[in-house]
Amino acid sequence: MRKLENKVAVITGANSGIGLATAKLFLENGAKVILTGRRKEALEEAVKGLTGNYSLFVGDVASLESNRQLIDHAVSTYGKIDILFLNAGIAPPTPTEAITEEHYDELFNINVKGPVFTVRYALPHLNDGASVLFTNSIVTQRGFDGLAVYSATKGALRAYQRVLTSELKGRKIRVNSIAPGPIETPIYGKMGLPAEVLEQMGQSFAQQVPLGRFGTSEEVAATALFLASDDASFINGIEIEVDGGLSQI
Repeated sequence: MRKLENKVAVITGANSGIGLATAKLFLENGAKVILTGRRKEALEEAVKGLTGNYSLFVGDVASLESNRQLIDHAVSTYGKIDILFLNAGIAPPTPTEAITEEHYDELFNINVKGPVFTVRYALPHLNDGASVLFTNSIVTQRGFDGLAVYSATKGALRAYQRVLTSELKGRKIRVNSIAPGPIETPIYGKMGLPAEVLEQMGQSFAQQVPLGRFGTSEEVAATALFLASDDASFINGIEIEVDGGLSQI
């Protein structure tokens, strides 16, 4: 039997990278999946070739109303939710001396406010024993120049996850997070940096990783599958680093 047979999963930021790879793997394991993204064209293009029972929702995680509508869509389409994967996030770099209010608000709205309120709206519709999963980052453990606000958003999200773990214990809902290190995803291309700067950044990151390479979205997706499935039935409140050992040495 497949690991997520007939489970209903909602995945934010599912039009590329980790979210899309996870959606594909969840579908292969029998889940019914709602994939979300901000741009309709990109979302529809991304899912070409996917097979299984899935539904698309175009929305902006920074919008409270959009998050509410996402949960309404999931419930009206499939009923109760078994897996909520809060994966959407952005990481544009900005040196501390150049931080603007716009930069701060954008990152906190997408990386913190979005997940927090999506969970709030989803809570009445989560099955007891459900799994809530977040994409966090190893930036909460190591300091990377230019990522001050991004790191602050992920630190806030990790603190929130701990409280949520305690608050949901009565319903046996497990709350866990994944902290990727350098992963080959489109997020780097969205940083707004010149190609040569991105290449240098990639080489620098790879040299720091004990395994000597970037990870793949599929490797993170495999971790998400484990945490969302009954294989992780006694794993709760943790953060798993998927970083080739970067945060450990």
